[in-house]
Amino acid sequence: MCYRTVSNAPYPDCCQVSLNVQGNEEGGGGHRGQQPVYRRYGVFPEEQTAIGKFQSSRKFQSLLERVQKGPTIWKCGIGLALCERLLSEDDGLHLCLACRNLGKAEAARVALLSSHPRAEITLLQIDVSNLQSVFQASRELKQRFEHLDYLYVNAGIMPNPQLNLKALFSGLFSRKVFHMFSTAEGLLTQDDRVTTDGLQEVFETNVFGHFILIRELEPLLCHPDIPSQVIWTSSSNAKKSNFSLDDFQHAKGHEPYSSSKYATDLLSLALNRNFNQQGLYSSVVCPGTVLTNLTYGILPPFIWTLLTPLIFLLRFFVNSLTTTPYNGAEALLWLFRQKPEFLNPLTKYHSATTGLGSNYVSPQKMDLDEETAEKFYQNLLDLERRFGAIRARSLDSPSQK
Repeated sequence: MCYRTVSNAPYPDCCQVSLNVQGNEEGGGGHRGQQPVYRRYGVFPEEQTAIGKFQSSRKFQSLLERVQKGPTIWKCGIGLALCERLLSEDDGLHLCLACRNLGKAEAARVALLSSHPRAEITLLQIDVSNLQSVFQASRELKQRFEHLDYLYVNAGIMPNPQLNLKALFSGLFSRKVFHMFSTAEGLLTQDDRVTTDGLQEVFETNVFGHFILIRELEPLLCHPDIPSQVIWTSSSNAKKSNFSLDDFQHAKGHEPYSSSKYATDLLSLALNRNFNQQGLYSSVVCPGTVLTNLTYGILPPFIWTLLTPLIFLLRFFVNSLTTTPYNGAEALLWLFRQKPEFLNPLTKYHSATTGLGSNYVSPQKMDLDEETAEKFYQNLLDLERRFGAIRARSLDSPSQK
């Protein structure tokens, strides 16, 4: 999450950071901070991800080695890659790493500071699959800050993925082979379960926990004169056919991950419709196919290693095979540089890598309609009301230290 500093920030770690960001001539609009401004930046590292074997950034590879030698092994993913790339833009930034596991977060913090000693990096504990944790973290953020510039929400799970071998081999010999590798459509099923909050785990972790966080942080995000941006990590696996308003938690289906990512796209559209006038903008990103714990859950790491030559060959035809977290963070970083007022709410921004290893962003129109998005948003508001008691208890509990 990203913060604009305020002169009377009550939290002792909150000193102002001056940042002058130039516009992006080719990116369409440039960064909204073309004049010197005071900002804070932060991110939700995705704890479920792991670094791929082939990294294009030597600096980032050195960072990973330092993390892995620390007291806790950080199997880093797109979250940490984004932190590194943001700090490479300006190492005077302030990052707030909001994580479920503070031990791993501290290891990442130490590694990032070793590369960027001028950066300010603070930690916050949150588990988006537990609403009491979300309410407590939201309260802590409101005590620390008065405004948020960016909120990156990229925590997500794909529990117990099962590969449909029949669909895989059938797709290999069809005209849809490149589409199959781009989206994994029809290839994966997952086993979901119910959380302590009584919700489907994938839905709560990937969608509802973030929705509650945004709702709680509205006072910090909604300032018409100072735009804020929520940036979601979605997926090309988000399919309309796997989502239903009658079962938006996907309790009756077998592809909860795909359903949750389509729900993310709908929610982003609804947020723009309801909050643009208040200065809040939402965008969605697909990082491409990145070798992380999510993909290692589908096939063992050694299989992916054996497949690496094929993956790099396919990249000449399927540019979504970004493979590394550094490459996968390309679209996330690109949005950081843009003016959100000029972004299309119906567009998903895909990280892409050419066969020769160059990164770029590919905007693609999403298969969404505003009526469905608004109905889904209202369903989430109705569901939110069920957890008023949990919210009240979280307000009475002690703050994080």
